[in-house]
Amino acid sequence: MKKIAIVTDSNSSISQKEGKELGIFIIPMPFTINGKEYFEDINLSSDEFFELLENGNKVFTSQPSAGNITALWDELLEEYDEILHMPMSSGLSGSCQTAMLLAEEYKGKVFVVNNQRISITLKHDVLEALKLISQGKDAQYIKDILEVNKFNSTIYITVPTLEYLKRGGRLTPLAAALGGLLKLKPILTIQGEKLDAFEKTRTMAKAHKIMAEALVRDINEKLDPEGKGANCNIYVAYTKDEQIARDMVEYLKEYFPNNVITYAPLSLSIACHTGPNAIGIGACLNID
Repeated sequence: MKKIAIVTDSNSSISQKEGKELGIFIIPMPFTINGKEYFEDINLSSDEFFELLENGNKVFTSQPSAGNITALWDELLEEYDEILHMPMSSGLSGSCQTAMLLAEEYKGKVFVVNNQRISITLKHDVLEALKLISQGKDAQYIKDILEVNKFNSTIYITVPTLEYLKRGGRLTPLAAALGGLLKLKPILTIQGEKLDAFEKTRTMAKAHKIMAEALVRDINEKLDPEGKGANCNIYVAYTKDEQIARDMVEYLKEYFPNNVITYAPLSLSIACHTGPNAIGIGACLNID
């Protein structure tokens, strides 16, 4: 049986500590704040990040450098036969395409998975990959099955303020100003590659209800129409305030009483666009 290493990035919502516990390798996403470079979960903690963000500092995100990626691959290939590299969705960042180009030089030893996942859905696929490795599957097989399953997931996210979407250039100043005047709470969705607007409402409570009902609809109509959610994992993601995630888990249990619902923090490079106290929910169809 081949020895396979899994590499992902911190946009998977997997911390360095959890990565070590799982036996996988996490590439930290880089930031520039006030001219200084930081790396998520290495020299920048969540508390430090939100303090800088909320005090008006401009936060710029970037891709991991090609040199850092290949240095890790080279080190791992001294011990492992193959590498499964699982970056965030190619529809949301260029890091997947960069990794694909770099992998061409590794003569079939590095397999880049383009599975259109991010955050909690990417973490789901990392755990699925670990399960498949334990079953003796090789990297090519795992890459293929994850990519076949790539659109069998759904994500909804809402934010309490439009300020950070405006700062990050995800919203025009006019739209942000109008939304702020009307106290609108946007609901965004990821269905496959792209982040899109889904709906907007006046309160976070109403936003939570809209997201939960949309998740039920997606599961029953798209992801698991026969099992009605029995074959899905359901997740919650949050920024800064863990209690918001716990409350959302309890709320979703009203809709999914028979499912295990877990939560994890959104990566800081996502949080710089959503700001603090954002909440997301998602579901993934399990691989048979």
